[in-house]
Amino acid sequence: MRTAFKTTTFFILMCSTFLTAQEKNEITVEWIYSSASAKLTAVHRSTWLADNTLMLSDRRKPAEERTFEIYNPKNDKTSAAIDKEKAIASLNTLLGEDKSEHLMWPLAFDAKGTQALYLLQNDIFLLNLKKAAYRRITKTASEEKNVRFSPNGEMLAFVRDNDLYVFDFDKNKETRLTQTGSETILNGTVSWVYWEEVFGRNDLGYWWSNDSKSIAYFQTDESPVAISHFVDFKPAVANVIEQRYPKAGMANPVVKLGIADVQSASTTWADFGDFDYEYLVRVNWLPESDRVSVQTLNRPQDELNLFFIDRETGKSTFVLQETDEAWVNMTDDLTFLDDGKHFLWQSERDGYAHLYKFTMDGTLVNQITKGDWAVKAAGGDPRKTIAAVDAKNDWIYFSSLEKSSIERHLYRIHSDGSDIERLSKGDGTYIANFSPNSQYYSAFFSNASTPYNLVVHKNDGTKIKEISTPNTALAKSMNFHYPEFFEIPTKDGFMMPAEILKPIDFDPSKKYPVIMNVYGGPSAPTVSNAWRFARYYDQILSNRGYLVVRFDHRAAAGISKKYENLLLKKFISEVELTDIKDGIKWLKAQPWVDGDRFGMWGWSGGGSFTLHTMTRTKEIKAGIAVAAVTDWHFYDTRWAEFAMKTPEDNPQGYKNTSILRHAKNLHGKLLLVHGTYDDNVHPQNAWSFVEELVQAQIQFDMMIYPMRKHGIADRPARIHLFNKMLNYWDENL
Repeated sequence: MRTAFKTTTFFILMCSTFLTAQEKNEITVEWIYSSASAKLTAVHRSTWLADNTLMLSDRRKPAEERTFEIYNPKNDKTSAAIDKEKAIASLNTLLGEDKSEHLMWPLAFDAKGTQALYLLQNDIFLLNLKKAAYRRITKTASEEKNVRFSPNGEMLAFVRDNDLYVFDFDKNKETRLTQTGSETILNGTVSWVYWEEVFGRNDLGYWWSNDSKSIAYFQTDESPVAISHFVDFKPAVANVIEQRYPKAGMANPVVKLGIADVQSASTTWADFGDFDYEYLVRVNWLPESDRVSVQTLNRPQDELNLFFIDRETGKSTFVLQETDEAWVNMTDDLTFLDDGKHFLWQSERDGYAHLYKFTMDGTLVNQITKGDWAVKAAGGDPRKTIAAVDAKNDWIYFSSLEKSSIERHLYRIHSDGSDIERLSKGDGTYIANFSPNSQYYSAFFSNASTPYNLVVHKNDGTKIKEISTPNTALAKSMNFHYPEFFEIPTKDGFMMPAEILKPIDFDPSKKYPVIMNVYGGPSAPTVSNAWRFARYYDQILSNRGYLVVRFDHRAAAGISKKYENLLLKKFISEVELTDIKDGIKWLKAQPWVDGDRFGMWGWSGGGSFTLHTMTRTKEIKAGIAVAAVTDWHFYDTRWAEFAMKTPEDNPQGYKNTSILRHAKNLHGKLLLVHGTYDDNVHPQNAWSFVEELVQAQIQFDMMIYPMRKHGIADRPARIHLFNKMLNYWDENL
């Protein structure tokens, strides 16, 4: 389960309609879901190349004017990377009637920046930047997906019909590496539960070796997994869509690791001997490409094992085990050092996420970062905090919460834990991407009142060039105003991070209604000093006279694993609710809050907490729950079981946390929202809650979005939903 705000990022990139609201400088729902709002955060697209230059494309320009440029931080010069017009003409000769009028940013560039990869018309296209010429690689009835360059740039790999293929550019030859792909056997692509819960909505089903000679890949057998169904509203006899979805306590897909030799197309299977596992969760090649590392989790997810697998034999060597009394969080911080003798590792063994140094046999050398704070990713890969390693000067670059739990900053430290230094300055959030030689980095910076910019730095933090400036002028012209950050004390003294957006003409002598937005998942805070798309809607609410509030209970704040572990076997329970009630009561005690007009809303887990609060307290006058989980029996294995364990192991916990049991106690006006093709939080969550309300003769409101998934993601549906919500608040709060 992930917050639906990820989905909203899609809209600020994809919507293309300019609206009259922009001319009026009025923030409306229609404006939010248009290309006009996207201008607020439009910065250059960028990627580092092997020669430590930065490939750029300026998204602030109209699409037809965008091209590729290369910035060299060594001499501070920018040069053209391609003949744009020639490239577009080349592409149009291949597309037929589907003409393109602009140069699109690709799925990927090769390491040297000489070729770019595209998926168009369900086929693979390759762009030679020097020749400004496109080449069609495939032309098949089947769809190709998961396309990636080999590290040497001479081949690409892809998946077709659940089999793994490679294509050699020089030989103009396609080779099929696996032969078993079917409806239930997946090679090089992952099942839904791995896509959603293991790899964070990325289809990471294979990994090239560094020498480009082998590919490690997952083979997944989905046949044991239960099938769920979704009924379309068309045609006349409606289509029924099937999904393999393992629900709590049920069978997972069976996943094993193969290592395919690219030349012979033969596979060697990883052999874990007597070690058993439920999930394969991470795969990383060692620098020499003779071995591949694999991380496994057991079913309770409280033991994570690291193995090295021999490429030739498949034999495994156990390296280390990470354990936790509740569950082990997966990370992407395994980093092999250039000396060939050590690796870096992230662990929460002292209650906080920190970095450690180990020898290659799994012997601990030393803890690197220390303190009552956690290393934490700022962007991109949410589980990777190590940004780079400068082996020559023994610097490890990482992001963390050391300065503030609501900010993300870039630091560096020596591998022995000495000389820690914060490189990012000011208040806010930094997302850093380093050049291959670790001598430069590009950083996106924002805070709650400053949209993103893009700046290139030396690795000591010295600014070289601002590539993209923040669009503060547009924010000012739209009359944006900004939240205040503060803390709310709980009864036992925990200080919950909080933010409030007040009307521009706020008068402390008056009383205002409150709308609280919640998510509430473990270490998934909603309060952050960063520019956030979610706050655009807050502007409309504030302009209508509402106070808009967020605060994070202790398990959600992301401060310490010890707070997360409070949820063991009781996720969405009195643990979180106690803090939530303290926060609501504190707010109601403020002289400028109308305590009788307190609203609450959330999406996904936030919808669950909205229902949880409305059925176990009388604090909420009106609430909106979108795509809410109402009983952990209905959710997937990996996410439901990390805290709750299986229903067999924790029957009382599943009973106690079921929101359905308390539906009869609903207090306040409720708008329940769900998409009928929600393949994440299945509609049965909503139907089951509705049935309980019907049995209890409780009236409520409901909005159903036909064949929409978890994000209710298309522009018409989003505009409809958020306008519906506006009207609901006005009528009921």
